[in-house]
Amino acid sequence: MTSQEIRQKFLDYFKSKDHLIVPSAPIVLKDDPTLMFSNSGMTQFKDFFLGYKTPTAPRIADTQKCLRVSGKHNDLDDVGRDTYHHTMFEMLGNWSFGDYFKKEAIAFAWELLTEVYGIPKENLYVTIFEGDASENLERDQDAFDFWKSHIAEDRIINGNKKDNFWEMGESGPCGPCSEIHIDLRTPEEKAAVPGITLVNQDHPQVVEVWNLVFMEFNRKADKSLEKLPAQHVDTGMGFERLCMALQGKSSNYDTDVFTPLISKVEELSGKKYTGILEDEKDIAIRVVVDHIRAVSFAIADGQLPSNGGAGYVIRRILRRAISYAYRFLGMKEPFLYKLVPVLQEQMGQFFPEIEKQGKLVGEVIKSEEESFLKTIENGLIRVEKLIQQTIAGNSKILPSEEVFELYDTYGFPDDLTRIIAEEKGLTIDEAGFKAEMEKQKQRSKSDSAQKVYDWVVLEEKPENFVGYDQIESETYITRYRKVENKDGEFYQVVLSSSPFYPEGGGQVGDKGVLENASESFEVLETKKENGLIISLINGLPKDAGALFYAKVNAADRKNSQANHSVTHLLHEALREVLGTHVEQKGSYVGPDYLRFDFSHFNKMTEEELALIEEKVNKKIKESIALQEFRSIPIQEALDKGAMALFGEKYGDNVRMIQFGSSKELCGGTHVKNTSEIGHFKITSEGSAAAGIRRIEAISGDKSEEYFNNLEKQFIELSQLLKSKDVVRSIEKLIEDNTSLKAEVDALKKEKAKGEISDWKNAYEQKGNKQLLVKKTSLDAGSVKDIVFQLKREIPASVTVILSDADGKPMITVGVSDDLAADYQAGAIVKDLAKEIQGGGGGNPGFATAGGKNLAGLENAYQKALNI
Repeated sequence: MTSQEIRQKFLDYFKSKDHLIVPSAPIVLKDDPTLMFSNSGMTQFKDFFLGYKTPTAPRIADTQKCLRVSGKHNDLDDVGRDTYHHTMFEMLGNWSFGDYFKKEAIAFAWELLTEVYGIPKENLYVTIFEGDASENLERDQDAFDFWKSHIAEDRIINGNKKDNFWEMGESGPCGPCSEIHIDLRTPEEKAAVPGITLVNQDHPQVVEVWNLVFMEFNRKADKSLEKLPAQHVDTGMGFERLCMALQGKSSNYDTDVFTPLISKVEELSGKKYTGILEDEKDIAIRVVVDHIRAVSFAIADGQLPSNGGAGYVIRRILRRAISYAYRFLGMKEPFLYKLVPVLQEQMGQFFPEIEKQGKLVGEVIKSEEESFLKTIENGLIRVEKLIQQTIAGNSKILPSEEVFELYDTYGFPDDLTRIIAEEKGLTIDEAGFKAEMEKQKQRSKSDSAQKVYDWVVLEEKPENFVGYDQIESETYITRYRKVENKDGEFYQVVLSSSPFYPEGGGQVGDKGVLENASESFEVLETKKENGLIISLINGLPKDAGALFYAKVNAADRKNSQANHSVTHLLHEALREVLGTHVEQKGSYVGPDYLRFDFSHFNKMTEEELALIEEKVNKKIKESIALQEFRSIPIQEALDKGAMALFGEKYGDNVRMIQFGSSKELCGGTHVKNTSEIGHFKITSEGSAAAGIRRIEAISGDKSEEYFNNLEKQFIELSQLLKSKDVVRSIEKLIEDNTSLKAEVDALKKEKAKGEISDWKNAYEQKGNKQLLVKKTSLDAGSVKDIVFQLKREIPASVTVILSDADGKPMITVGVSDDLAADYQAGAIVKDLAKEIQGGGGGNPGFATAGGKNLAGLENAYQKALNI
């Protein structure tokens, strides 16, 4: 059974059980402040479990792309070193939202595994939660009783809280779970050691394949548990492990999920994969084929590698793959990008994003490979220098600070530093390096540390966002919670009627005030979390249940929504001018400016930029009224021609924004008429990543400020030039400057000729050699010309010129070719430069040095006389 067939059978089975089959959510989470990536199948359904949203159906099934590389669920360091850990993996899952519970979930799982997939029952074990006295949680007797009707009691194992009580994170939905484990060992191995003794013992062939979570509780910030309003089922089955079981393999990497990728790596590297766990070459191949999946899907879902946040995680994964390939596969040139077409062939049918975004994914990966390989090359030079310094200091240990700097500042892999050091008979200061790493982690933690308390619920009332229609409203606080961070103590509030737009879709969250007759609080930011619009205020009201008046900062909102509306017009204009391959790849919409990232592989010309501006401003002048479809079925919106962005998760009903022919799915705030935008001006265009261009622009008040400043500068220039024809006046200045510069150069040459004549006669005979030490105020260029002429014409000579031109100390040394074996210009200038607190260099025949201490030229002069 192929992996495609295994996946399809799962979806078909649950469709036959009245489950709605939904597509995978993006692997990258853009509007969830608690998570960067989907790390489990239930992530996209959190709001359903918490009761913040109504499920689209009571029964749902899907296959979800997941990524586990940070936080509680972090498998990165294990990847490649065993047979079953991965960064990205697929999680097959079925959910019940207040519909069926333990009995049906257990029956579905057993039927699918044993009857549909045909897994022998004697190879299966199950675990149930044994209870936990510290939390007053009883043994899951219901699960035990339901399992008894399917499997022998001696195959039902009690599991502790660690293994059999599933929690989403530090807080949130949770509950007891029942795991299904499969024994994939040979009959001989099973006869020698009972499988029941190997469950949950990290045995590579006795593995958990499916986890049935029974959501009953909500973990609060104070660690207490409360019952959820309804009981839910959340199951997750590891697709890769399931394929291993059904295809009779002992490693996930031996299944057809990975073998096509492994074959391509073998072809490109010339290395043969043997599947040996400890073999560094095989580890490297496993790392490469695992990591390319994670990186490719993250990029396809809109997350580019970068130096912060989710982008940094993706860059780190990619660099780990490049590093392993460089060290153990001998891959010194980019090659990972050549694996993307294999992924498209394997997974494009179920995940269309990798099919459509494949070219972009390949370009971004190739660019990152080229950049990091240069980093490795430059790092190798630095490591060699560090090794030489260590040896010169009679040490065998590379200092931890320098090794950490290579890793942290220059991105050079620390394990590669270890390997190179060991080849030279050296080691690194491991304890010191770990201490430096810990310091960095603590700095990072202190910067981002935040303690969030439990919600205090004042009123169970659905919130109402009124920000599309008004920027002020009467409201009540329905719930609040305290937040402590490095900046102090704040409070997050949820309002019954909120005009504050929460950060999302690229648009910044609203700021403003929350006030009544007796109190006023500044609203510092507004975000969305688990379906709730949360505003951060700088204090707690004395009477939190009182009536308040919420006011959005009107000027900021006006400019933000003008910038947001103009991004829609810009997107349309880009597609008209550059082609329909252009797609939005990220944006920032604030009151001061807008940033728009889009797929395009060439730098835009001045003509293209001018045409874009012209098209956008034409739409602005046409005074096109906003047509807002606040809640329509997504298919209807797409049929109307709305643009849907890859990497965004849309619901069944969406909001569509239309300005004439521009139609996009968007939740942001917008102008009522394009005329409110005022004017659009592009301020910059450049590269954001390989295949991604970035435009920054302004509109509205900021555009007006921009042109007012230009006018002010024009007036000042006119006054300085005493002319209104500024262009002609500047052209005349350039002409005059060129003419005067030519005259100055001619005078310098004449002066230099006179100096040469004098300096030739000033050499001091020292044995059979000649030395000239001279002070001058000539510029560096003139001094260089003279020194080169003198070292050619004066045999057996050393020439030292000390200049104070423009008030800056400069030392120039020339050595004639016949003294090259005895004197080095670079060594001489380095020694003399100490006196002027400077440095420099050159070649054996000519060298220069600049410095900071002008007064030190006298000491350098006296020192030079003794050469």
